[in-house]
Amino acid sequence: MLVTEGRRVLVIGYGNPGRGDDGLGPALAAEIDALGLPGVSTDSDYQLTVDHAPHIAAHDLVVFADAIIGLDAPFHLSPVSQASPETLGSHQVSPEAALALAGLLFGHAPPGWILAIAGAEFGEVKEGLSPVAQANLGLALDHLIAWISAGQA
Repeated sequence: MLVTEGRRVLVIGYGNPGRGDDGLGPALAAEIDALGLPGVSTDSDYQLTVDHAPHIAAHDLVVFADAIIGLDAPFHLSPVSQASPETLGSHQVSPEAALALAGLLFGHAPPGWILAIAGAEFGEVKEGLSPVAQANLGLALDHLIAWISAGQA
């Protein structure tokens, strides 16, 4: 049973699906969206921007899903640092900055988590995930659903 009663969870997947495994974040968001989990909403984009701040502020928890190079595991889930970001720009926004902007502009910065998913093929202009990335996506998706369902967030 999904333990989201009264909680609003946001999963933001970001990356470029036209660059192979860099599309892991949006692919995860699409998979979560297709499940229609109660209390869980998704967003997908090429990168985090200041435009994500109001959506973040409207939730109780946010998971930032992105591809990563060189991870020695299929995925890694870790809390976003509560330290103030070094910069608050409008063109390159980190998860820390996105949460800080939500708090600064909209009065609420929910706890945030980063779900880094290991990919193998980056850079080349091509659609679709490599077999390694596809397998890692499945593992990360299963873990995230169990994590949310157990109320561990």
